[in-house]
Amino acid sequence: MAKEKTVYVCSNCGQESPKWVGKCPSCGLWNTYVEEIVRKEPIAKRFQATQGGASQVKPMPLSAIEAGEEPRINLHDAELNRVLGGGLVRGSLVLIGGEPGIGKSTLVLQTVLRMPERRILYVSGEESARQLKLRADRLTSRSNDCLIVCETSLEQIVTHIKNVQPDLVIIDSIQTISTEALESSPGSIAQVRECAAAILRFAKETHTAVILIGHINKEGSIAGPKVLEHIVDTVLQFEGDQHYMYRILRSIKNRFGSTAELGIYEMRQDGLRPVSNPSELLLSQEHEGMSGIAIASAIEGVRPFLIETQALVSTAVYGNPQRSATGFDIRRMNMLLAVLEKRVGFKLAQKDVFLNIAGGLRVNDPAIDLAVISAVLSSNMDAAIGPEVCMAGEVGLSGEIRPVNRIEQRIGEAEKLGFRRFILPRQNLQGLDTAKKQIELIPVRKVEEAFRVLFG
Repeated sequence: MAKEKTVYVCSNCGQESPKWVGKCPSCGLWNTYVEEIVRKEPIAKRFQATQGGASQVKPMPLSAIEAGEEPRINLHDAELNRVLGGGLVRGSLVLIGGEPGIGKSTLVLQTVLRMPERRILYVSGEESARQLKLRADRLTSRSNDCLIVCETSLEQIVTHIKNVQPDLVIIDSIQTISTEALESSPGSIAQVRECAAAILRFAKETHTAVILIGHINKEGSIAGPKVLEHIVDTVLQFEGDQHYMYRILRSIKNRFGSTAELGIYEMRQDGLRPVSNPSELLLSQEHEGMSGIAIASAIEGVRPFLIETQALVSTAVYGNPQRSATGFDIRRMNMLLAVLEKRVGFKLAQKDVFLNIAGGLRVNDPAIDLAVISAVLSSNMDAAIGPEVCMAGEVGLSGEIRPVNRIEQRIGEAEKLGFRRFILPRQNLQGLDTAKKQIELIPVRKVEEAFRVLFG
């Protein structure tokens, strides 16, 4: 029997090396090489094209290619459809990642149970058919023609797909699937890479939509090689704290839509409920008379919503003051604190500053800068901001309030929820029809003007 050969593979970029190296020469990361056994025979021999071994594709000029709208599958879930860009594209490969127990399998199972008009094959590599039946009964009382198979062999899964010919295939999860062409165990870098590549090839040839469920590692990225995210068409991250009721579906990569979309769900006993108006839920707490709270109008994707920014400033007990931010970039918070100290004159060098975006959200919109520094200053002075005030504005290093995009949608969301005053950058007031607005618009040019409006 011939001796098995091994090769070292970078878990980040997939670069191979005959020996172990500390730093990957391709991507530059350290300690990413792991040992894998070389496969016995090429995967291509086991998975030939459905039309024969020879390729039927011929080169053609770009002008001869017909470009039209991709036919999409309606998932009967407004949040999921919007995050995907209008629905699930036929022949696409979608990867949904998230922490254990966050609700990935629940989200996918309740989605397929709402699609009785489609033929769906659910491949489970982690749960038994009885466990899936108990979960389905908890989610809905309606019956559905969803076919369940518990299998971890890639060859058997491909055979089931050919026999069933479904419209949609669910694989839960990609880390449990293995192929006989490789000697390594399921979940290894080589197995995940080769199984995902074979599934992608099969999906493109048969125009079958496939949804993969993937695990994440302790760093928060999807487990397995980074090549997995390059192989698939769409990568969705399912986020949220298990101690909160809200779950956020965020698009990281999408070849058929925008990557700025955001879907919000509420975890309930009977499954995940899409939240159509997250502003009302995120602002459900009464905070009148409480300091350190400011309301910001943010935009994620095409959706505007109001978020509650909470800050706590206290005297540092130890010599080194603490800086902590939840749901906001800590480096940007440090920059804003430096602007407060240098441009406005508030001494915060010896103060502990804690910042939190309520509801477990993580927001990257720079338009909430004004709300962040307002909440910090409110806590520092122990002076409450009026509950009828909402604001939006980016803060520059010189202390100016810079204009933000889509200001009309931000104002409209605040007006719809009953706010009476809206602080906005002065430059955003140009070209804005203020006559039709029922809310008072207060333009400001510098941070000092905003503080004068808020605290007198």
